Amino acid sequence: MVMDHSKQDGKRSIVSSLLYIEGAVLLALALWLGVLAMTHEDEEIRPLLGEILFALAGSGGLIACARGFARKKSFARAPAVLANLIALGVASYQFQGGFYIGAIPLVAIAIPTLYFALTIIPE
Repeated sequence: MVMDHSKQDGKRSIVSSLLYIEGAVLLALALWLGVLAMTHEDEEIRPLLGEILFALAGSGGLIACARGFARKKSFARAPAVLANLIALGVASYQFQGGFYIGAIPLVAIAIPTLYFALTIIPE
């Protein structure tokens, strides 16, 4: 089987860019939750801090995966696939709850990320 390295590099570039976008969005969510924690008195602070820490960890993981794909490292594939499968599960609940403004963009980024992450042939 002959590999077309330019196609593989293009896929790597796309999946890396999508993972950077996902990581940036999750980081923005964590920052927004941090502002919410500081500006609203009625919020339960402990669960909110847990969500902030989870969002920060997820953001860091996605950015690490993006860097891994860009550097042609094999460690990035499994966590990137897992994170995007979880994102599709979250989107499913959002669709069921009628939160289409959140579900549609989530599906729109998770499906291509999964496709490109799964179709890259390891070197």
